[in-house]
Amino acid sequence: MSRVKKSGAIAALVMTTFVSVEGLKLYAYPDPATKGYPWTACVGETRLSDGSPIRPGMSFTLDQCKAMLIARADEFGNAIERCVPSLLEAPGPRYVAHLSLAYNIGPGAYCKSSVARLQNAGHTRASCDAFLKWNKAAGMVMRGLTRRREHERAMCLEGL
Repeated sequence: MSRVKKSGAIAALVMTTFVSVEGLKLYAYPDPATKGYPWTACVGETRLSDGSPIRPGMSFTLDQCKAMLIARADEFGNAIERCVPSLLEAPGPRYVAHLSLAYNIGPGAYCKSSVARLQNAGHTRASCDAFLKWNKAAGMVMRGLTRRREHERAMCLEGL
């Protein structure tokens, strides 16, 4: 169990942060970066809790979306806590910033990233600055990702 499920404050920050950067849609829609597959719903989810993919025509309640988000955030939280152990003690906003990046790029890419590497080396400010490098999709700079990374960087820097 990650900090997401251990702390109501972290879970609440995950909800507000992720909804603000991912959006919330109670129906399936095509991924905007690829203009198609994978289909996405709720707060950026591409699969259901049983692992099956989101499919066209699916719809969800707000409570279902919240439950899906917390479950997935807990999964990703476990992954980032394993590869960057210092996040277990990081301030909530910094933890959620790292979690948001991992949620967006995947835990494998996150754990191999300069963000994780710099945080593990104790270079927190440089780690926070490295968020800004992750603003491309399909090789192109995306304005939405640039805004998201600026928001995550600001959260990461809180308390420094």
